[in-house]
Amino acid sequence: MSFSASSQSFAYPVLVADIGGTNARFALVDGPEAPTRMCGKTATADHADISSAIRTAVFPETDVKPKTAIIAVAGPVTGDAIPLTNAAWVIEPLKMIADLGLEDVVVLNDFEAQALALPGYSGSDVEQIGRGAIREASAKFVLGPGTGLGAAAMIHAAETWVPVPGEGGHVELGPVTPEDIAIWPFIERVGGRIGAEQLLSGTGMPRLARAVTAYMKAERDFRTPASITTAADDNDPVAVKTLEVFARALGRVSGDFALAVLARGGVYLAGGIPSRISRFLTDGGFRAAFEEKAPHESLMAKIPTFIVRHPNPALEGLASFARAPDAFAVDMQGRHWAGTAA
Repeated sequence: MSFSASSQSFAYPVLVADIGGTNARFALVDGPEAPTRMCGKTATADHADISSAIRTAVFPETDVKPKTAIIAVAGPVTGDAIPLTNAAWVIEPLKMIADLGLEDVVVLNDFEAQALALPGYSGSDVEQIGRGAIREASAKFVLGPGTGLGAAAMIHAAETWVPVPGEGGHVELGPVTPEDIAIWPFIERVGGRIGAEQLLSGTGMPRLARAVTAYMKAERDFRTPASITTAADDNDPVAVKTLEVFARALGRVSGDFALAVLARGGVYLAGGIPSRISRFLTDGGFRAAFEEKAPHESLMAKIPTFIVRHPNPALEGLASFARAPDAFAVDMQGRHWAGTAA
């Protein structure tokens, strides 16, 4: 297994790309001290492949074409052809090298990119929820309720940051409070179980709303997260209760991961949902559930939790790696392609 720590350098400019199911976002890093330079967002459906998107969105924004591309994709990176989970593109690094004149292409997992951003956050990049303080050079964890529930740890070891992506979003999620115990029988099971992503995601929130509707003996037909958050803004009781239960469950799962890696460097909520339900995350229920981990309540009270407010966290994580690859131990085996010239 090969790692980047103290052994990898990139030819600049470095193009960093966050490739989602709907949109592709791009930025350039011109050198190790250069700021991240945003250079375009485009719909994946508007282009036949990533090379076409880069020619359209990136090349007009720079006089010097990129020499390296570091790309984040949702899903595992296996082989020389990497299909996107929710889009028609197939990422083919060797074809990109030939099409675009690149020297190197690196493809990472999207939540690995989210983890790479964690050590560099400051100021308005994050909003703290409740008490606790970051302990320097300590493990961090990022949890991302969005379309699904992404998860990754950032471990600090041997003076190096080590991103560890995984499938933590699929851990079990059970009831704790009396209200939870009353609601859980109404939750439909997927594959015979109730996993965290089945509730704490864009697809899961309507599932939770259906259970809350049945528990409250009400009549609602919330089919999207937006319909729930909009109704909650109008103080609809079913929508409000759904988001209260959602926030409490997210707090418990976040606390579980904090314990699993002893995340004294903080737990960070990314993804599209947290910023839209921030009042339900900051009203006390999330943090109380996070801390209620007997017999470790005093430990949990010291671990800070944050909503990520940075507009492009995955791009910023990739840019941090591009600027200082020796600060991170990133597994490059099977995820790094070099051109003949390189």
